[in-house]
Amino acid sequence: MTPSPLANTLAECQALDEQDPLRSLRDLFQLPEGVIYLDGNSLGVLPKATPARVAAAVNQAWGQDLIKSWNTAGWFHMPLKVGDKIAKLIGAKENEVVAADSTSINLFKVLSAAMSIAQADQPKKRVILSERTNFPTDLYIAEALCKERDLTLKLVEADELTAALRSDVAVLMLTHVNYRTGAMHDMKALTSAAHNAGALVVWDLAHSAGAVPVDLNGAHADFAVGCGYKYLNGGPGAPAFVWVSPQHTDRFWQPLSGWWGHAAPFAFTPDYQPAAGISRYQCGTQPILSLTALDCGLDAFLSAEALGGMAALRQKSLALTGLFMQLVRTRLHGHGFGIATPADEALRGSQVSLTRSDGAYAIVQALIARGVIGDFRAGDGGQHPDILRFGFTPLYIGYADVWHAADHLCQVMQSGEWQDARFAQKNAVT
Repeated sequence: MTPSPLANTLAECQALDEQDPLRSLRDLFQLPEGVIYLDGNSLGVLPKATPARVAAAVNQAWGQDLIKSWNTAGWFHMPLKVGDKIAKLIGAKENEVVAADSTSINLFKVLSAAMSIAQADQPKKRVILSERTNFPTDLYIAEALCKERDLTLKLVEADELTAALRSDVAVLMLTHVNYRTGAMHDMKALTSAAHNAGALVVWDLAHSAGAVPVDLNGAHADFAVGCGYKYLNGGPGAPAFVWVSPQHTDRFWQPLSGWWGHAAPFAFTPDYQPAAGISRYQCGTQPILSLTALDCGLDAFLSAEALGGMAALRQKSLALTGLFMQLVRTRLHGHGFGIATPADEALRGSQVSLTRSDGAYAIVQALIARGVIGDFRAGDGGQHPDILRFGFTPLYIGYADVWHAADHLCQVMQSGEWQDARFAQKNAVT
């Protein structure tokens, strides 16, 4: 991997932008004037083509063609059509991914299926293993399923995972890139270690799909889920996706047996017969307008294929995150910041998480008031204090953006403006 460029001045960053082969992709997105948007790891920005595409779906397909559009506009097949586009980004094949429901619902489906397979093949395995700092919803779902099936959920630190893969582990459930720190697991190595221990692996790609190269088939993974509203720019509440290794797809019914996952949905038989393949992981009627927006977001993302695709995006992502960490180390020394994100390029996603023992929320709010949008995450109660989180989406973020963001952070700290009482007032969504 090409090392991150060393740049210390605005002029050097502007020169990097001029040389950036991906620079034209920025024009595909609607970015508010005067805003440096470093929160694409929470909600991606709006592709310029999306409003017209969604408007056409509303005004023509729904407004004029009405129910005919299930056939004439291909609505019924959209989950698989969109899934095939996502497949290109995660190392999957055609007809292996379906866009549907939410990440949480899809996790419930695949974790249930994984538990069923494990219990059928090795009933003495009674432990579901995960990382202590995994995204809480993932842990909540695992906890509920463990209670239902009389299994045990075991949580360990990231560096303890391999040692914890003992003979009693049925399923390893992990988020590929940690939502809080941006640290990235070695998917292939951990999947191999789990399989060697006789365990299945479920991967959450919420912070990986569209952010880092993912090769599910190459890693011999078992199950994966992910969301459409972060790096895929599908809009708030965009449908999620689910992938299941072909060796597992038809073994068990997923627990939410709905008519869209039926082998013959329009036969309307009283008994359930699951569709073959990934289609069975659908449940009820899918949100067509949201799928339309996600489809448009994926088209914008896939525009990068002609410019080097995911490899080029990853190279730029590492350069942007490396530059920001460098600027923090050199320009913000003495202001109490730590860096939770790994310096090792092989171990980090597309975000940088700064830590601070106090004032993290207020500092983020002061930056937002200046037009630099990141977000705050509370400390994990263990290894890390509160976190200021900054996502660097190479589709639309440039090197000068990084420099300006670091400069604003310097000004916020040097002026003490973050200590203004208004910045300490917590919003409902932090």
